[in-house]
Amino acid sequence: MGFPKILSFFSSNHRKQANNHLPSHSLIRESLVSNPDLPNNDGFPKSLFQYLRGLMSRKKTDGGMRTEEEEKVYSWLYALAQSDKDLVFEYVRSTERGLSFTEAERRLKENGPNVPLEYTFPSWWQLLWNAFFHPFNIILTVLSVLSFIASDNANGCIMLTLVLISVSLRFFQEYGSSKAAMKLSEFLKCPVKVQRCAGRVVQTELIVQVDQKDVVPGDIVIFEPGDLFPGDVRLLSTQHLVVSQSSLTGESWATEKTADVKEGRSTPLLELKNICFMGTTVVSGSGTGLVVSTGAKTYMSTMFSSLGKHKPPDGFESGIRRISYVLIAVMLLVVTVMILADYLESRNLSESILFGLSVASALTPNMLPLIVNTSLAKGAVAMAKDRCIIKSLAAIRYMGSMDILCIDKTGTLTMNRAIVVDHLDSTGSKRENVLHFAFLNSYFKTDQKYPLDDAILAYVYTNGYRFQPSKWKKVNELPFDFIRRRVSVILKTESNAVGRITPIFDQFMVTKGALEEVMKVCSFIDHADRDTVTAFSPEDYQRILNMGEELSNQGLRIIGVAIKRLALKITNPEEVDDSFESNMVFLGVIAFFDPPKDSAKQALWRLAEKGVKAKVLTGDSLSLAIRICKELGIRTAHVTTGPDLEKLSQEAFHETVKRATVLARLTPMQKQRVVQSLQTIGEHVVGFLGDGVNDSLAIDAANVGISVDSGASVAKDLADIILLEKDLNVLVAGVEHGRLTFGNTMKYIKMSVVGNIGTVLSLLIALLVLQIEPLSPRQLLTQTFLCSVGQIAIPWDKMEDDSMKIPHKWSEKSLPMFILWNSPVCTLTDVANLAFLALYYSAYTSMDVKFFHTALFIEGLSMQTLIFHLIRTAKTPFIQDIASWPVICSTILICGIGIAIPYTIIGKWMGFVKLPFSYFGFLVVLFLGYFTVGQIVKRVYILIFERWL
Repeated sequence: MGFPKILSFFSSNHRKQANNHLPSHSLIRESLVSNPDLPNNDGFPKSLFQYLRGLMSRKKTDGGMRTEEEEKVYSWLYALAQSDKDLVFEYVRSTERGLSFTEAERRLKENGPNVPLEYTFPSWWQLLWNAFFHPFNIILTVLSVLSFIASDNANGCIMLTLVLISVSLRFFQEYGSSKAAMKLSEFLKCPVKVQRCAGRVVQTELIVQVDQKDVVPGDIVIFEPGDLFPGDVRLLSTQHLVVSQSSLTGESWATEKTADVKEGRSTPLLELKNICFMGTTVVSGSGTGLVVSTGAKTYMSTMFSSLGKHKPPDGFESGIRRISYVLIAVMLLVVTVMILADYLESRNLSESILFGLSVASALTPNMLPLIVNTSLAKGAVAMAKDRCIIKSLAAIRYMGSMDILCIDKTGTLTMNRAIVVDHLDSTGSKRENVLHFAFLNSYFKTDQKYPLDDAILAYVYTNGYRFQPSKWKKVNELPFDFIRRRVSVILKTESNAVGRITPIFDQFMVTKGALEEVMKVCSFIDHADRDTVTAFSPEDYQRILNMGEELSNQGLRIIGVAIKRLALKITNPEEVDDSFESNMVFLGVIAFFDPPKDSAKQALWRLAEKGVKAKVLTGDSLSLAIRICKELGIRTAHVTTGPDLEKLSQEAFHETVKRATVLARLTPMQKQRVVQSLQTIGEHVVGFLGDGVNDSLAIDAANVGISVDSGASVAKDLADIILLEKDLNVLVAGVEHGRLTFGNTMKYIKMSVVGNIGTVLSLLIALLVLQIEPLSPRQLLTQTFLCSVGQIAIPWDKMEDDSMKIPHKWSEKSLPMFILWNSPVCTLTDVANLAFLALYYSAYTSMDVKFFHTALFIEGLSMQTLIFHLIRTAKTPFIQDIASWPVICSTILICGIGIAIPYTIIGKWMGFVKLPFSYFGFLVVLFLGYFTVGQIVKRVYILIFERWL
């Protein structure tokens, strides 16, 4: 394997490596506005025109285009990145000594506290009013008040109870989630070192510690490892500065920053080397910087200022409102006609008004809030069993309608841990000695164990390698830092521990780390295939770089491994420094991969079977995202990146987002815009699953925001659903629960509206033709109450398998058309019953009103109960598809109670009489005819509109 040649070639000669200089960038001149400060947006629009224009603009998505506020922030930061340091001081009206205490205090009053987002909690009464102010609640409230006025206390109490349930559920949901944006303050909870100047005649520079809220534009800040940048900062001086921008990008890797560079406009904003952003942290190094933006004018604030403003309107709630408006219009018309017709016949105004109120109650789907909230609560309980917390009940309904799921890659699709996939020499051939020395480095290093070390150790142990670390002994260690980006250990070994080594004890330095940094300290290269070691030539250097790039394009992370024999024995460990890392022999590379979860591929397949397409939105590299997606079976024919999206026009942006399945190197705002484009232009119901701060905007904008229990606090607070386990199979169960909830809710809505309108039209026909009340107010309210009680079992109904396979959305056109097709069937059945009573039993000619009321009560109650079985399925009821047992039991119970009431004391009190058994025979025939005609209408409807529910 080349060990003897390698080790015999090691020497103690040290050769200085040439320093790598950053390429110089030409300064791109850009004119600045006279006042670069951003305008305050904390007030109300100054005119009605501005307000209306704002409302109109919210209906559209800007696609790939930035807002005016974002463009100002971008232009301001790019201008500073392109400018010399002296010019930067002029832009922010500061000096190299910093601001005076008086000037800093003045600017603090002018700009306000340095917080990324000022969020005002709505008061409890505002939330309560919003929860109550719904047309449906108003209808029930008005009807209940009128019922109390008409001395119908029972009906009034029932309707008020339903309103109370609906308002309470919505109020507590909104009150619990209104505090989400305040979690942003967690980014700014550390003191800041600021350079200020003092003195009237001779000014003295002072380093003071201030609260982050008191930092103002123009302050010079001093930062060290662990410090948080209190605003957007233009760097003035740096010493090996490494910054973590994970709060903005989601990428775990740190990035190097330097003050000694001028950037160009072509560089992506978050990749600017001389700009640091609010909320990012110093990993290593130190320096000074000039604060150029604070508070609401920072990049982070611009990013988070859209929280809560881009949530798509709830199509279901909007549809319910429209139903309410239609019902109000129909109610006013029908009730007015009925009151007038009844008054002209009876000349009793109070009785006519009471009858009109009972008709209005019958026309209103009284159980809608209870059915909707019970269905959602039932789904929430079911998902809780799958270790899933539901914060917004409406999210369950959205899960049923969701047809696109956007997923952040790291930790969601992948295991968020590295595994070794290969160990290659400089020619790309697998070599055991590369793994051997990488193992020794990871085994003996003690300063800090990184995930890559654990991956190497696990790979060696699980694959049966016997590298015998007991024959090696650690002498010293040069720990990893973000400047060198490598770690070295000095080991000594016993005689013959490695190949043909003859000394009794030899000392070696084993180094591993970032590929380019390891190659910098190598003067020689091992050719294991030829069993030789030669000088490190430029051709070798380029070949290894190409190999590393090829591996990176495959989605792999690589590190280099090098070794060197120390001719001088180390006696004093304190003498060891990074100068020892020179003239080393390059051995090869170790390739790592963050593997996808075993459950992810199965879950994505199951989601695809249910019509939910997956799109990967990540801040990581495109190559890594493509590798993961290929392993999971996600198509990668259409991919794009954030920088590419920035260059597109609005139309091209939407088209690219529509086709792309993998979108990499996205900023938080780009993730949000992708979600909005899919919602508005593509008219999709979008879910977003993410766990980082950088995912918060997309989580907030999505129809269904999903996070995990281990995610960032902001992401969890903005999410509608929190997974206690990062398992996509939970989402599959959520989709099933959502479709069941949506389906049962739509069953009730269509059944109740069709049945109620059909019944009320029948009552109107009976009143106008027969000129008597078809039912007394008491009888009509009892019928309505019994029907409502029977409908409580609807949330426990099941759905057809075909309905569970595709997403279902609220359709504005489907409900009116559904009513027009199916309500006449109900009315026709009622009219047939009226004709039978009048002709066969002569109920009309003999004016046997009690007989007439009793028969109509039983027929109306039975039909309102049985209609659900016709509506609930596209198949033939009771033959091809049977309802769940709670619904069957409820149907039998309510019909039984309705038939039994006339034979009880209650029936006598309500004015009912006993009916002949022949009438029940007629009802059997009538309902057989109803189901036959209804089924024919259903088949024709499905044939034309290609759907039922």
